[in-house]
Amino acid sequence: MNCRPFFLTFLVGKIAAVFSAVPLPAVEPTRIYIANDDHTDYMWTADADTYANVFVEMLDFHLKLADETAANPSPYRNRFNADGALWLSTYQQRKTPAEFARLIARIKDGTISFPLNTVVSTFGGQPVEAVLRSMYYAGRIERAHDLRFPLATAMENQTLPLGLASLFAGSGARYSWRGVCGCASKLPNRVLGEREHAVYRWTGPDGQGVLLKWYSLGPHGVGGYWEAGEPLKALNYIATDANFLRRQIDPATKQPYRVLGLFGFGGDDLARKTGVTPPPMVPGVPGLHKVVSSPYCDHFLVIAKNLTTPERQIIVSNELDYFADFEKTHGATLPAKTVTYGNEWDLYSASMSETSARAKRAVEKLRSAELLATFVSLKFPDFMRRHTPARDRAFTDIGLFWEHNWTADGPISRGQRAAWQEEVVTGIESYVHSVQAEAVIRLGGLIPRPEKANRFFVLNPLGWSRTGAADHAYTGPADIHVHDVVTGQDVPHQIVTLSGARHLRILARDVPSAGYKVFEILPGPGTAPADVAATTAEATDGAFTFENTAVKLIVERDGAIRSFIAKNSPTAELAAPIDGLALNDLAPNSAAGDPLRVENAGPVSVTLRAHSEAGLDHTTAITLYRDSDRIDLRNEITANFADIRHWSFSFNLPAPAVRTEEVGAINLNKLTSDGGHYAPTHARYDYITVNHFADITSGDGLRGVTLSNPDLAFAKLGHSTVTALDTATPQLNLLAGGQVDSPSLGIRAQNGATYFLQRFALRPHAAYDQVAAMKFALEHQNPFVTGTLIGDDKGPLPADTFSLLTISDPSVLLWAVKPAEEGIDRGIIARLWNVSDAPATANISLSSGLSTASRTTHIETDLAPIALTTAGSLPATFARQQLQTYRLQPK
Repeated sequence: MNCRPFFLTFLVGKIAAVFSAVPLPAVEPTRIYIANDDHTDYMWTADADTYANVFVEMLDFHLKLADETAANPSPYRNRFNADGALWLSTYQQRKTPAEFARLIARIKDGTISFPLNTVVSTFGGQPVEAVLRSMYYAGRIERAHDLRFPLATAMENQTLPLGLASLFAGSGARYSWRGVCGCASKLPNRVLGEREHAVYRWTGPDGQGVLLKWYSLGPHGVGGYWEAGEPLKALNYIATDANFLRRQIDPATKQPYRVLGLFGFGGDDLARKTGVTPPPMVPGVPGLHKVVSSPYCDHFLVIAKNLTTPERQIIVSNELDYFADFEKTHGATLPAKTVTYGNEWDLYSASMSETSARAKRAVEKLRSAELLATFVSLKFPDFMRRHTPARDRAFTDIGLFWEHNWTADGPISRGQRAAWQEEVVTGIESYVHSVQAEAVIRLGGLIPRPEKANRFFVLNPLGWSRTGAADHAYTGPADIHVHDVVTGQDVPHQIVTLSGARHLRILARDVPSAGYKVFEILPGPGTAPADVAATTAEATDGAFTFENTAVKLIVERDGAIRSFIAKNSPTAELAAPIDGLALNDLAPNSAAGDPLRVENAGPVSVTLRAHSEAGLDHTTAITLYRDSDRIDLRNEITANFADIRHWSFSFNLPAPAVRTEEVGAINLNKLTSDGGHYAPTHARYDYITVNHFADITSGDGLRGVTLSNPDLAFAKLGHSTVTALDTATPQLNLLAGGQVDSPSLGIRAQNGATYFLQRFALRPHAAYDQVAAMKFALEHQNPFVTGTLIGDDKGPLPADTFSLLTISDPSVLLWAVKPAEEGIDRGIIARLWNVSDAPATANISLSSGLSTASRTTHIETDLAPIALTTAGSLPATFARQQLQTYRLQPK
């Protein structure tokens, strides 16, 4: 298809005249890169099948045009950039190996480029591993075809999380470009049109980052997500507009940048992207079409040729060439920015709150499933082979789930979008659950078991030794005791009912790092303590006092906690009502509900259960454990709702400092002017991201509370609004769900859902300890995994306890451990995060010993080998809050 209207020459000539009239510096030519980049509004403009057809058809068109223009001078050859690796994976699935090899060759020669990300996504509510797994397909292609993808993008949404810069950089990205929509936004376009810097080093808390092009929003799409949608007008604007030019100043020379870029062309209109419905013809001119704005058109070549002058070179770009040129020309003096801009379109995933919680839970469960898979793969190297297709699809689905069109306000109906989100999350869950279920059985056959012994293992998926409750499915007699095979001592135990199923709950002590410990069930009474772990006493108003050796609570009949005291500081009340809301409170000024009842009381734990219709019909189960200061809260909403709901946590912690894990960063939720991480402008302040934890500490730094958050993604600080961050009110309002911005953005009425599991855990503390906060949350959200020993006494693993991996520095946490993507023969992949705000050095050791080790990107592409210590461990040095990934080869 040739798309050159007869009036194009006239327009090009007109713009060329304007270019010639602009005063020019007496230096080398200004270089303007124009990139034909498509924007994928996946499941907004059209369904998945339609987009798959478009991906293949459009790539074929540009491959053909690349062949036809290969002899042109380099600036005038066809180039094209897709905005997601999903284009590449779709092409690989639907074309022959030879055709795919042709596309790979064009990637290598710079004709066609792809970013690391699966599709255009909202990142504010994503767990770290969701961001990383969404780029794993690109990593597999890098290794299979000896290439790199140095671009990663976050487009259209007006806000951007801080730590994403570190995650992109750690995955191998060097560059990112960003254009916003300036629509469906609470941020005024006048603000979006006044960005401080057009190009800068977007840097995470660890000092890593990428070169980011983010122009101020202006006319003709400049600063938007399809800047070259009107290429002639946009070129005229960036050549002549004083507002634009005053931001394009080299900090070193104080002269305008000599390297400019206009990216993005396809826009939202699918009709402009397909050859199925071609644009209308120009009357009387056979073969020519009226519109110039189609990714199938070759008019970028015409524009580049006709608008190039001795002073200005227009270049048809793959986007990477712009960044390489800009970095070489201006990179030495660029400013750096380390801020968060909050959340906007990210928030709309809360309009299907339970579905989004399921996605978050499945990503978290990868930690256990992959450790189990590693154990089994070391003995059965083919274990993951039959799971590989499901794994690859699940990682793509992780990349799709947070796709940016959660706005759900396009041609695809909300019902279709909601059904697709359900389908995607089901695929993720299916993979994770199946790997874990099979690996639990296989590991149970690898650990030696004396004849007729009734034994089970307790697996710790975290990278440090820990003690806690472990639940094992059990149908045997109640007259038993449980023996720790390692210590030879009996352990506290009780029979509990969980979701209608009978379990044996034990207190498992000192289960080793990334390892297991074995316990035996024996008949008759044992010697472990048999007293209950916590006590309750009913008050006259129907509330209950609930306490153990570490904490004391007063619980209302609706499940809210009106008093919270840590017994190591018994005069310090941690709870205080704000706006009629207590701790774990769904509705203000309401203590109505059924009588509280005690359940599952025993030597390990006691649970207090509430049922109430306050706010919404819901149950709350509060659990205290033996000698532990951890308070588990299990909330189940059992009614549909169409408005915005929160779980409120109101504290007696004046002048609070609130820190949360955002996305690849742990933020102090204050403005940068107050020493925090929030940008003073261009940001939304009403909802912060809360991944694993939020921590609120009093202004004097002497006491505080950590809140673990397995299911939800966002919270409002006190009375925060879109334009103001409330840093004075000691209250966290976790977003239980709703269409935050309007009934026209997101899925209405939670897509009809009537069940929502929303859990938390609380832990009091003295001074804030960032490492302790993260460990607490990880322990709550990664329970011990148990499995029955089913083998004989000849299993290849130790019969009592075993640790796969240890880390010498307690600030460096094991974030993921898994078989390498290409198989266990390519090693064990270990991802570690120094979550402290100080640099750290750690030695990483495998129980079997290490033969070699290398640093990789987060998507497992090797960077460099690492020399081992004389003791055979891997020495690793981390910046503050730095995440690193390694390939470990066991001896």
